[in-house]
Amino acid sequence: MSIETTLAHRVQEAVKNLYGIEVSEQQVQLQKTRPEFEGDITLVVFPFVKAARKAPAQVAAEMGEALQGDLVEKFNAVQGFLNLSIAQTYWLEQLQTIANTENYGCHTRTKEDGTQPLMMVEYSSPNTNKPLHLGHVRNNLLGYSIAKIQEANGWKVVKTNIVNDRGIHICKSMLAWLKFGNGETPESSGKKGDHLIGDYYVRFDVEYKKQIKDLMAQGMDEETAKKEAPLIKEAQAMLLKWEQGDPEVRALWQKMNSWVYAGFDETYKQMGVSFDKIYYESNTYLEGKKEVERGLKEGLFYRREDGSVWADLTQDGLDEKLLLR
Repeated sequence: MSIETTLAHRVQEAVKNLYGIEVSEQQVQLQKTRPEFEGDITLVVFPFVKAARKAPAQVAAEMGEALQGDLVEKFNAVQGFLNLSIAQTYWLEQLQTIANTENYGCHTRTKEDGTQPLMMVEYSSPNTNKPLHLGHVRNNLLGYSIAKIQEANGWKVVKTNIVNDRGIHICKSMLAWLKFGNGETPESSGKKGDHLIGDYYVRFDVEYKKQIKDLMAQGMDEETAKKEAPLIKEAQAMLLKWEQGDPEVRALWQKMNSWVYAGFDETYKQMGVSFDKIYYESNTYLEGKKEVERGLKEGLFYRREDGSVWADLTQDGLDEKLLLR
């Protein structure tokens, strides 16, 4: 029984004893005490004033005296509002009950066919070119909490993680490590693998911006410089090799991703979160490409001059979405 229900029953008894009237549980108005007043729960006494034939402040004081005891340790009245402070012993008893009850609050749930309903909760979804950031921390804690809460509510929950382990951003880290890493490893640097790879992702951006600046100094406009900078062209070429299954590029990709995964695992362990199934974009992106190509043939999407495929969602009040570079 909740504290509100217990308190409502006490109020019903007090009203009957004090004023000789019976009130329903629905007539008992309880609300959280406002922060500027002392107390936990506030009882609105105005519904009892007419029957009591007394001023609201007097009714509140009389109700407070009647309720004070094992459940309510003290009270204060503000006109027709009675602020009640719940006794610490009550909360300790509730805590002890929870501690002594196995699977407290948990429920069983079955479908009509007798099987347990299934739910998938997906969270984390990191990129393998940098460490987990604050947004991932929030995502991890929310996802894992929801999964455990739903398990307690009788669902069979599959906790999943979709890892973005391929693409141009991954190749940027790989290329920077090849050019500037001098064979550095997590062991030689003393860094977590995901932090090490993140450093090279940042290094790529620093060197890339230098090249853009140099090209602009030679008279090239910024947009053209971004496309013509040697580093971005090399990264794009590396991505193409990866997609073609080039053995050397794939071997480098696997090695650097393994460093990142080791770093991720350390972070997940420290946070106390886990997964039942991990999906990798490298295993699914081709299926996505097939769907994009099908949508292109059916006229759902369109291709720009640079070869990229887009979905035009402007008629729905949204923007255009890049689907395939």
